[in-house]
Amino acid sequence: MEDVVESVVAQTDGAKVVLVRLEIGHLSGVAIDALRFCFEICTHGTTLADATLDIHEIEGRARCRVCGCERDIDSLVTSCVCGSFEQDVLSGHELRLKEVEVI
Repeated sequence: MEDVVESVVAQTDGAKVVLVRLEIGHLSGVAIDALRFCFEICTHGTTLADATLDIHEIEGRARCRVCGCERDIDSLVTSCVCGSFEQDVLSGHELRLKEVEVI
């Protein structure tokens, strides 16, 4: 979170930030509650102080390499309905700064 705050501060050139929007994949391993807590601490005394943190969680999705089935997944070790563990992860690993709103 410190890197996100530093990046936003550097790129907003001193403008007051009112919103930071992140996209975080369900499979990214990021603890969203911990991230929210860290945001409040890391933004204290910066142009992001009192900004709203909006987090959009992206579900995990995979395509089976054996049968071609596409499905939502909650874990990387979930087998396909055909029994195969060979899969390409299509979404869920994201950790992206999507939008910053300044005034």
